[in-house]
Amino acid sequence: MFTNAGTSSFTAFLSKVAPEMLPGRRPLPPGMAADLAPHATTIVAISAAGGVVMAGDRRATMGNLIAQRDIEKVHPADAYSLVGIAGTAGIGIELMRLFQVELEHYEKIEGAMLSLDGKANRLASMIRGNLGAAMQGLAVIPLFAGFDLAASDPARAGRIFSFDVTGGPYEETGYDAIGSGSLFAKSALKKRFRTGLSVDDAARLAVEALYDAADDDTATGGPDLTRRIYPVVMTATADGTHRLTDAETAAIAEGVVAGRMENPGG
Repeated sequence: MFTNAGTSSFTAFLSKVAPEMLPGRRPLPPGMAADLAPHATTIVAISAAGGVVMAGDRRATMGNLIAQRDIEKVHPADAYSLVGIAGTAGIGIELMRLFQVELEHYEKIEGAMLSLDGKANRLASMIRGNLGAAMQGLAVIPLFAGFDLAASDPARAGRIFSFDVTGGPYEETGYDAIGSGSLFAKSALKKRFRTGLSVDDAARLAVEALYDAADDDTATGGPDLTRRIYPVVMTATADGTHRLTDAETAAIAEGVVAGRMENPGG
């Protein structure tokens, strides 16, 4: 059985041989469990000329407490796409890793990479599998973005997909944000986003949006200059996925903070 997967879907294979390994297939005690596990927020994604930028703050909360100050919520899904998680942190990280294996498994079995729409649909199916836990407060809502290799215009190849708790996928135009700080992040992006932004400008805008979210949402962590903890910023372009170095992100974040010292409202 293990030498012949029989399916290009790793989650389908796992559901047959070890269903208890899937997050949504584990039995849970009755009642709400939302306050018992750390939650992660906030993620933003912005389309740029020639790709897409995704950034996430580093704070995880548990009720009114900071559970972790340096959690990483944005990761490469594969060579040309990114995934960020908001919601129950532990399940979100597990779901993200399972999604990475899902895409790698498909590519090895089929000898070709899934289309960007296909990747979004696979992720939607995995979210749907966690619906039972989500109804008990252990919801995970990811944000997915990537460079579409099949796009006719490479300058407009950056695409963004959001999801609801039932796994419904929706393609977003220009930008999007998820998590408890998303309302404030999207309000900032609404005023500052312009079509055709360079990747560098989009990275700066993403950090600014996270700063605005942290300014109004206690669950979102702003740049921590004392501990030198800055947002995770990643790009997906024709050259693949890339994570900005700590020095690059620090320069952007410190520039944003310096600018807000002179103009707090941005």
